[in-house]
Amino acid sequence: MKVDVVQKVLKANDDIAKLVRSRFDEHGISCINMISAPGSGKTSLIESALKQGLSGVRIGVIEGDPETTRDAERIAKYDVPVVQINTAGGCHLESQLVLQALDKLPLNDIDLLIIENVGNLVCPVGFDLGEKSRVAVVSVTEGQDKPFKYPKLFHTANLVILNKVDLLPYVPFDVEEFTQGVQGIQPGVPILHVSCTHGDGISDWVNWLREQVMSDKNKHE
Repeated sequence: MKVDVVQKVLKANDDIAKLVRSRFDEHGISCINMISAPGSGKTSLIESALKQGLSGVRIGVIEGDPETTRDAERIAKYDVPVVQINTAGGCHLESQLVLQALDKLPLNDIDLLIIENVGNLVCPVGFDLGEKSRVAVVSVTEGQDKPFKYPKLFHTANLVILNKVDLLPYVPFDVEEFTQGVQGIQPGVPILHVSCTHGDGISDWVNWLREQVMSDKNKHE
């Protein structure tokens, strides 16, 4: 029975995700779903992209968190549309929550919507939010074994960000083992080495985001 219940929940989520995706298509919006453990630096990565700017790309943000509006408050300082979703302890966002959040966003004025999922490497992976691409974020403080322990995340990711690389001299993190682990799960997936503190890799991150928007626009022309 438990298996049946889980399958029904996922199917219901997938059905609503199709509605979310159709709304994105209707408004010409590219959507990115960022997944990581708590404290990996998702919000800082979004802030770094907003600071550098995407030359004409209009950005909106959905922030997912069990409690508080702290992340949304950080993003709002950059004068972009942002909606906070609080899950009241839930470990992931679901497509129904995203669908509701879309009603609070000016979709005609957004080219790129970034969803920061709840900090978790397991639960968010199984729930389609209607996104075009997934970004897996791992910080060097978490250890190089994450691809081996949480392979499904890396199997479904379109981009992997190794964050906080400025701390590599101070933590026991094996970059080669991490890279081999990721590529063993999904050969060829791009891996960016980023430091929001020092600015390393931010241009690559911003360029990747811009490419997603341009790719979607070309498809709809």
